[in-house]
Amino acid sequence: MGAPAPVRIGNCSGFYGDRLSAMREMLVGGELDYLTGDYLAELTMLILGRDRMKHPERGYAKTFLTQLEECLGLAQDRGVRIVANAGGLNPAGLADAVRALAERLGVPVRVAYVDGDDLSPRAEELGLGKPLTANAYLGAWGIVDCLNAGADVVVTGRVTDASVTVGPAAAHFGWGRTDYDQLAGAVVAGHVIECGIQATGGNFSFFTEIPDLSYAGFPLAEIHADGSSVITKHPGTGGLVSVDTVTAQLLYEITGARYANPDVTARMDTIELSSDGDDRVRVSGVAGEPPPPTLKVSLNSIGGFRNSMTFVLTGLDIDAKAALVRRQLEDALTVKPAELEWTLARTDHEDADTEEAASALLRCVVRDPDPANVGRQFSSAAVELALASYPGFTVTAPPGDGQVYGVFTPGFVDAAKVRHTAVHADGTRIEIPCATDTLELEPADAPALPEPLAGTPTRRVPLGRIAAARSGDKGGSANVGVWVRTDEQWRWLANTLTVELLKDLLPETAHLPVTRHLLPNLRAVNFVIDGILGQGVAYQARFDPQAKGLGEWLRSRHVDIPEGLL
Repeated sequence: MGAPAPVRIGNCSGFYGDRLSAMREMLVGGELDYLTGDYLAELTMLILGRDRMKHPERGYAKTFLTQLEECLGLAQDRGVRIVANAGGLNPAGLADAVRALAERLGVPVRVAYVDGDDLSPRAEELGLGKPLTANAYLGAWGIVDCLNAGADVVVTGRVTDASVTVGPAAAHFGWGRTDYDQLAGAVVAGHVIECGIQATGGNFSFFTEIPDLSYAGFPLAEIHADGSSVITKHPGTGGLVSVDTVTAQLLYEITGARYANPDVTARMDTIELSSDGDDRVRVSGVAGEPPPPTLKVSLNSIGGFRNSMTFVLTGLDIDAKAALVRRQLEDALTVKPAELEWTLARTDHEDADTEEAASALLRCVVRDPDPANVGRQFSSAAVELALASYPGFTVTAPPGDGQVYGVFTPGFVDAAKVRHTAVHADGTRIEIPCATDTLELEPADAPALPEPLAGTPTRRVPLGRIAAARSGDKGGSANVGVWVRTDEQWRWLANTLTVELLKDLLPETAHLPVTRHLLPNLRAVNFVIDGILGQGVAYQARFDPQAKGLGEWLRSRHVDIPEGLL
């Protein structure tokens, strides 16, 4: 007997709000065994938490139901099983809604769900405080149990993003809990496809190389019994699957060589990528280790109230104008907010040919537990300066009230204290045991640096002339992964782009803890910048609150690059 055929697992959602038509496109575009969707992010859990406060029966991604309305019968006809984390804070409620939809459509489907990630009722008992939401990141074995029991649709709450891919693969091949290399390979494949079009050319540094990015196809993974995979997309769809587009997604929102999941720790430093034909990239060699004994917990709380005003400063004396209005506004506030931050974006150009190009933006952000301290008391005080401040005074918005903002905090809890449960279509509840073979998560040994390049003439140009980057948020921290395409470029990058140089190139990181990780197989350097996003995305500590443009800023900075590499 030959090796079993690979299982084809597609993705149709990278976030809550992704392309609605993607589910249908993936079902009609080519052969699939499973279709997955990732609808959850740290910010999404806060949004769903506030939704549940108003409507206790909600708390799930409603767009998933919209997609199923058109596609449930199509999936049944094609024999495609659906696994999605769209259940958010209420997977049981979403499962009921899917069943009601199926009954109304006359489509006989078996709907199961995975429960147990919501730790909110026990948050204090577990030492997690009193958050609005507290959700443990579960693994794939509840999904496996539901699929093995015959479910056509499995919805979950907060499982790890890769788990919706690992579950179908493990069920299909009958992997065991200690098949770590196979599970790690599926984690990596899931990590690649979880963010949808980011694997087929979206948000890609060398975007001009991507054909037909106006309507790129979503990715799929052909996963083999040994855990290796081929990342591809349906024929005839836009975008591109290449070693570079896959590398970009592999570096998204990771830390170092060890990528922990509840079922396995994948060694990112063992990944081997190779072309397997047009729009096909083979991922192989992934090694796995036992998972850590704890589960990460996503904690979202209401941090207080926030408001902001943006002043437009035009023409000459920008710094003096900014200093004047800053002094005036701070003197005018009868009650000082708990936090008051100023940022000046020098978007102005000398001798500009348009007024907009001659203008800079001065932004003031205030936060306070009391909404009165950041409401009209603040914004009206800013507007009242209109005829008494710098020449050309104008603001970008009228005065308004403060808005609630959230705070994200990561937590950890002993996996044995989390009740991971698979709930079958007939209501049977199966408790899923946590991993018993575990390994404390420790940083991997740093690899040796490659031999430096011999001294050659250099040219001062943007780093992005030879390097690509991908960046993203992880709570209050951000990562920036930078990679190059040739071994010679790698020798230069690994020896040149140090933590010290990064801090010089990105001055706002100068006083923050920064850790560098080398991934030679990917010719990549990954930086983790702690605290750059304050208390998470909803806190909005900076101009780019999710750090999505951080890598592109880095690529735009000028460095001395050997001419032979350009």
